[in-house]
Amino acid sequence: MKKLGVSFDEICTDNWEAFASVFQEYTHKIGKKHTTDIEGNNTLLRHRIRRAVRKTCCFSKKFENHIKAFEIVFFYINFGWI
Repeated sequence: MKKLGVSFDEICTDNWEAFASVFQEYTHKIGKKHTTDIEGNNTLLRHRIRRAVRKTCCFSKKFENHIKAFEIVFFYINFGWI
């Protein structure tokens, strides 16, 4: 994650051992009340961006096309148009 320039202060997960061992140096919040919003966001993206689902006709082989599609959807989500 550090190579990608992604930083965060805390991790919200369910009580799965793998998360605790991988993210040891971060504050770890466990519970459904913390992960419900995250799962809701994942569902929104999965429904809004059909190319994120592998078995669709709009799945592109070019990585740049996926990045641009996600950037457009994030723009609309952040400015309240979706």
